[in-house]
Amino acid sequence: MGMRTHPRAYPSDYTAAPFRSAQLLFVYIVASIYVPHTVSANTSSINGPTSGNIVPGGAGYQDAVHITAILGESVVFNCQVEFPEGHPVPYVLQWEKKVGDTDIPIYIWYESYPTHSGEGYEGRVSRVASDSNYGAASLNLTNIRESDQGWYECKVVFLNRSPNQHKNGTWFHLDVHAPPRFVVTPEDVIYVNLGDAIILNCQAEGTPTPEILWYKDANPVDPTATIGIFNDGTELRISNIRHEDIGDYTCIARNGEGQISHTARVIIAGGAVIMVPPTNKTTQEGEKVQFKCEAKAQPGNVTVKWFREGAPVKELAALETRVTIRKDGSLVINPVIPDDSGQYLCEVSNGIGEPQSASAYLDVEFPARVTFTPTIQYLPFRLAGVIQCYIKANPPMQYVTWTKDKRVLEPYQIKDVVVMNNGSLLFTRVNENHQGQYTCTPYNAHGTKGSSGQMEVLVKKPPVFTVQPEAMYQKKVGETVEMHCEAMGAEDTQKPTIQWQRRDGTPLPKNRMKILGGNVTIESLRRSDFGFYQCVATNEVATIVLSTQLVVEGTQPHAPYNLTGSATEFSVTLSWMPGYSGGPDYKQDYTLWYREAGVADWATIPVTPSGSTQVTINRLAPGTTYEFQVVGKNALGDGMMSKIFTIRTTEDVGLPVQNTPSPINNPAPNNENLGPKPGSPRNLTVTEVDHGFLITWEPPLERSVVIHHYVIKYRTDGPWKTLNKAQIRPEDTHYLVKNLVGGRTYYFRIFAHGTQSYEGSEEVKFSVPARVKHKAITAGVVGGFLFFIVAIILSVCAVKICNKRKRRKQEKAYNMVACRISDARNGSGAAESQVPLKKTVESESYRDYESVFIIPGTSVDTNLSDQSRVILAAAHLDRPTGGNQVKDCNPAAIEQSCTQHSSTCISSITI
Repeated sequence: MGMRTHPRAYPSDYTAAPFRSAQLLFVYIVASIYVPHTVSANTSSINGPTSGNIVPGGAGYQDAVHITAILGESVVFNCQVEFPEGHPVPYVLQWEKKVGDTDIPIYIWYESYPTHSGEGYEGRVSRVASDSNYGAASLNLTNIRESDQGWYECKVVFLNRSPNQHKNGTWFHLDVHAPPRFVVTPEDVIYVNLGDAIILNCQAEGTPTPEILWYKDANPVDPTATIGIFNDGTELRISNIRHEDIGDYTCIARNGEGQISHTARVIIAGGAVIMVPPTNKTTQEGEKVQFKCEAKAQPGNVTVKWFREGAPVKELAALETRVTIRKDGSLVINPVIPDDSGQYLCEVSNGIGEPQSASAYLDVEFPARVTFTPTIQYLPFRLAGVIQCYIKANPPMQYVTWTKDKRVLEPYQIKDVVVMNNGSLLFTRVNENHQGQYTCTPYNAHGTKGSSGQMEVLVKKPPVFTVQPEAMYQKKVGETVEMHCEAMGAEDTQKPTIQWQRRDGTPLPKNRMKILGGNVTIESLRRSDFGFYQCVATNEVATIVLSTQLVVEGTQPHAPYNLTGSATEFSVTLSWMPGYSGGPDYKQDYTLWYREAGVADWATIPVTPSGSTQVTINRLAPGTTYEFQVVGKNALGDGMMSKIFTIRTTEDVGLPVQNTPSPINNPAPNNENLGPKPGSPRNLTVTEVDHGFLITWEPPLERSVVIHHYVIKYRTDGPWKTLNKAQIRPEDTHYLVKNLVGGRTYYFRIFAHGTQSYEGSEEVKFSVPARVKHKAITAGVVGGFLFFIVAIILSVCAVKICNKRKRRKQEKAYNMVACRISDARNGSGAAESQVPLKKTVESESYRDYESVFIIPGTSVDTNLSDQSRVILAAAHLDRPTGGNQVKDCNPAAIEQSCTQHSSTCISSITI
């Protein structure tokens, strides 16, 4: 509301002073913009503006108009202009906003002059239209911001007026309400591991200040020992994350102007898992091949790597230019070559857990080809020799054709010539005729890539030994041995090279060995030097070999070898070849080591009698794999262990187990000499539960004998009896009993049965409470009462059924007419009918006829009584009505009735 002033007439010189008014306006605008001043309501006079001060909290604020606006909307400050004495005079309109102790002009208006808008209000403030319903000094503020909230004053300054004490200004207070908006939100998806701790931060702005609420899966979050809400609801903290903490957490910010929400999904982080693994591929040379490898993970930043035979495909020069890894993880090789065949491995990871991998094999097929052609090959004269054809083929080679001196060679038709599996030619005894020029051409399912080049085959004499080592060298530990060997080649051949090697492939002791020409010297002999040695002479024609044995005496025994064995259910018999005993002066004994496969500890038994190379191990478990080793021993100590020998005992044959009740003091039959016993079951207990009594026990500690099943024995004051009807499986260690009698004392034992023997637990005493008996009596009474009700219902139903059948019989008798047998004998046809009565009944059943008549004079069984002997004749007649009904037993009348109704009559019947 505008402040009023007393009406006053315009002065007579007002129109004559436009220059002064403009000057005053300029001075006022400059003062308003650049000179801070207090909040005031003003009037003005012709001499210049004057002001009256209003302190904060005074009447100006108390009378202020309070306006509430919504963020982004518009508002109008309604301010009236009250002219002095009711006469319009020139005036300046100024709107100010109080910021702290300073009044900042935000809008100044003077007619015919450009308006002024304060900083931040450009384009958002304007004077309302003159034809509106608002006062002439009203201000329209648009696109409201939260910073617009505060105190505003409307000032109207009248120019060229004398000062007066009346106020002409209005105070307004603008409250800006804004709906909530988030300034901080948690991530949309948060990956965690069980046991982690997280903080979900959710902050919002708005006017009034928004309230923050938390929901989990649409239900409010209730603080617990591991879940808490802090900092005015802006933080949700979860410590020691469990499975039940996983889900969707929603942060809701709300105030009077609305609400907004943001949902964060907390899920357990999972490593990458291969969903579509690569599969084996078979393709032909020159084609394109693709291996798939699709993976999923939480989070989904999956990295896919490909390897070939352990090496990254991108680092292989042979593949680098032909391989591509696509975005979906697929590996593409284009084109493939034969050397690309091999194992390809796909490895996926998202940084969580161990990388997962899957592999596939690439098989590149191609025509058979010759990979290498030697210019010259040699065959040793009068020895066996081979002409090599170096072939590569996939699928495998099917056959090879050969030529000799440009003619087709048929190896199968030539003596001493054999085609080997790899396509090469084997000459079992070489002669000079085998010399010549050869070529080979391989073939497979895809054909051939071509023939080899010409190979010149020369027949030469092989090298020969000129100095041979002895057959055996016997030395003691620590001594030195020298073995000699020399060889020479034939004319026009190279001198052979000589090498020494051990026949078993063990490396020679270089630090104790010297080789000079073809001679080898080994110093400081040890037990490990014992064995066979070979002298190898080689030149371009052939390689020849001679062997010798080095025996080192005065050592511990060497390892036994060639272990063999046989097994039964409970035993294994082993035999072996003895290793070198250490010399003729030493006697060797053996010790057997054995264990169940997968068990760390070994058991040992000495082999008897002394020096024996065979032993039987008993008390083993059936169907179990065992490992065995044998070690020799002499006076110098234990020797070397043999290689591990593995054998499995035969499976359980499932022999029947005797469950015959035994005397009171012995609940189990005599099991002497039946085989290895299992251990005794432990901690047998009997506990009352809701549905009966639970018998529990623990398996034996001794596990050397496999348990086949359990049997429970019990007694009260008589002999022992078997409680369980079926065998209890070895993995079950409890049994539920429902029918123990209340008030009695029971004794229980549990027996562990092997395949041929068994062992029992200690006896356990258990007294059944008397209230169990009362429960049984109550159950019997209730059952008897229910049975009585069912019996009554069945009886009522039976009576109704009988009555219904009786009514049906009465209705059927309504149409029956009977005559005594004495009346039937008065007829004249008694001797004529000789048809058996029962046969007649079988042919024509009288039960389906509507009317039954007696035929007098028909023969009947005379052994029947008068009341039982009745002769009947039945006809398929329509139900008789009126005059058609037959009322007597005259045969003629009956026959006439049958004829008239075209019905079939039965001459006789026995009832």
